[in-house]
Amino acid sequence: MTTTTHLMRQRRFLPLFVTQLLGAFNDNLFKNAMVLFVVYSLYNSESQEAAFSGIASALFIIPFVVLSALAGQLADLRDKARIIRIVKFCEIPIMLVGGAGLALAWKGIAVETFAIPLMLAALFAMGVHSTFFGPIKYAILPQHLKRQEVLAGTGLVEAGTYIAILAGTILAGWIPVEWAAVAVIVTACAGYFTARLVPPAPPQGKPEPLDYHFIRASLTLIRNTMHDRRVFLAIGAISFFWGVGTILFIQFPPLAKNVLFASKQVASLFLVIFSVGVAIGSMSINAMLKGSVSARFAPAAVLVMGAFVVAFWYVCQMWTPRGDGALLDVAGFVAEPLAVPLLLCLLGIAVAGGMFVVPLYAFLTTFVDKSQTARTIAANNIVNSGAMVAGAVLAMGLSAAGMPVVQQLLLSAAMCLISAWLGRLLYLSEKTCCPAG
Repeated sequence: MTTTTHLMRQRRFLPLFVTQLLGAFNDNLFKNAMVLFVVYSLYNSESQEAAFSGIASALFIIPFVVLSALAGQLADLRDKARIIRIVKFCEIPIMLVGGAGLALAWKGIAVETFAIPLMLAALFAMGVHSTFFGPIKYAILPQHLKRQEVLAGTGLVEAGTYIAILAGTILAGWIPVEWAAVAVIVTACAGYFTARLVPPAPPQGKPEPLDYHFIRASLTLIRNTMHDRRVFLAIGAISFFWGVGTILFIQFPPLAKNVLFASKQVASLFLVIFSVGVAIGSMSINAMLKGSVSARFAPAAVLVMGAFVVAFWYVCQMWTPRGDGALLDVAGFVAEPLAVPLLLCLLGIAVAGGMFVVPLYAFLTTFVDKSQTARTIAANNIVNSGAMVAGAVLAMGLSAAGMPVVQQLLLSAAMCLISAWLGRLLYLSEKTCCPAG
């Protein structure tokens, strides 16, 4: 029996896996249903559409910057399973608000003055929800799993997250908005039920007082965490990766509509392929590393990712729009001569990205003391979120300045070079500190 199959049969892993899968599914179903509705039903300007997509991404990310330090402290100093149950319960009223916003948008009632603000408020609250859940889903793994199981568990969590993103994205693009309003509420209730099955995970260190001053707590957390050169390099590499990912995700809906002249189902297909690719990469790297935690393949993986981004840009440049001005449905899009190369480039971006980022997350949870894992992940989330907000702001700024969305792809490719450099430094540091690995 493989480690992966074995873990999926264990209560010490399966309830957590399903809980985080349902949470990621709900985040993406709600966010994409909202963004696709606004882009395809409300606005008719590439800059407005890119701006709204950027605002939505920034609202979801900002809580990670502000609250991750407190979330990390709580996760290390309190029972992680109890925090999971509290957080998942809070998801239910949040989705009641978000579902109400989607329903009002469906009915066309006060869409810009009330429905959209309501949806954005729920999206921000889901960002808060994910901020407190995020450190736990990785930090609990070394507590419940054996050391040789951690990489497989991390790969499963990462792959499950992207499978959930896949499912949520498909539904957001294909089901009516009124069905999405009901689905997000039902999913929140299911997530709370599975959260109640997660085994206890008591704190591993001595009790310490919580620091509620988020600026001081964040700076202290980052300073205390990143003094280790390997942790610093891993967090830096992951942060540049998510900066690239944020720019790409912001670009997909307006790029599909305005460059490829494709429907929202095609925009959804892009996100689906991206999610499938990351899941494939997440599982593949575990097989390549044979369970060991190493950044060995990280530099090559992110360079391949950047090459596929350039190839994706090139195919977009060659795309010839249809003369009738109608948006392509999925069947019409796939029938286009350049559709398959475009989708293969996108798949390559995602597979390489998954192979790059999963060992780095596993690195963060195994190279620090178990009493510090949640705070290490929280520090990572703060820096990652800062990079993602910067990516969102940069994408919005470039769109506002008139740079076409397709040209912004080259910026994403250039950022991959920085991630590769950091990944290389991490691997060299890893070899110096742990020659046997």
